[in-house]
Parts: sequence; structure tokens; C-alpha cells
Amino acid sequence: MASLLENNDWAAHTYTPVPLGVPTARVIVVTCLDHRLDPARILGLEPGDAPVIRNAGGRVTESVITDIAYLGFLARQVFAVEGPLFEIAVIHHTQCGTGFLADPDFRDRAADATGVSPQRLAATKVDDPSATVREDVERLLAAPSLPPGTSVSGHVYDVDTGRVTMVLEAASGR
Repeated sequence: MASLLENNDWAAHTYTPVPLGVPTARVIVVTCLDHRLDPARILGLEPGDAPVIRNAGGRVTESVITDIAYLGFLARQVFAVEGPLFEIAVIHHTQCGTGFLADPDFRDRAADATGVSPQRLAATKVDDPSATVREDVERLLAAPSLPPGTSVSGHVYDVDTGRVTMVLEAASGR
């Protein structure tokens, strides 16, 4: 961590704070925590552009849905946003480490090591990112707490090419 703190010391010299407010890109990114993915770099985001929610696989979980509902609440209540709110871009990727969870033996060993049930682990696997991103877009669109004025799109990031491909165009939930 020492070298990273040195990097921060250097970065702090040119730092310009971003005021709390509505994200300028009006996008919320949901993606994987994989260290090969840097959402800011692959999407050209700057501080203040878009919240990024990351977890293993970039899956839409109850926790992700809750975070999105709260961001929608903030936008409406604190910043008085009216009309269209956000597009939520769900981005899965090729070669995801959660793909190993498709193997029942691996999944059982992971369950033993983590204390997470094999069923819950199976729900997080991304072995076919085009299929799983579709599942997650549908899950999010069906969520009762999805803020009104929110649309959801699905994408796949190819770790070999650095390209993001749209799988599902933005659609509104309610």
C-alpha cells in the first residue's frame, strides 16, 4: 500500500474536488470487481460522472437494487431531479472468475471456504456474459424499488479487446 499512498500524494497535488450532486453522465454502472476492469478507463468517466457499483461478477443482487433505489431517492429528494433519472448500465465481462462457479465441485469448495451457500454462489456465476447480463437486466427491470424514470441497458466487456458491446438497449422498468 505504501507505493499507492505515494501515488495518492502525487495525485492530490492536482486534485479538484467535485461537489455532491447528480452524476453528470446520468448513468449508474454495475460491473464486476475484477482488477482487469477499470470502469473509468474503459468508459472514459471522470469524477462526478457516474456512480459505479461493483461486486463479484457484476451481478444484480438485492444489495445492488437497494443501492440504486437509494441513489434514485437522493436524486429526487435532495437534488429535486424531475423527469428521466438514470440509465443503469449493467456490464458483465469475458473470462470472469465467477465462471469457475459453474463447476459443482469448485462451487462446493468455494462454499466451504467462504461460508456462502452453493446455491447463492451458483447465482453469482458469469460463464456466459451475454446470457447473464440479460438475466440481470430483466431482474433489475422487474424490481419494484427501481426508481421511476430509470432505464436499464446490458453490455459485455471483452477483456481481450477492451471493447464494450451493447447486448440490450436501454429499456424502462415501469
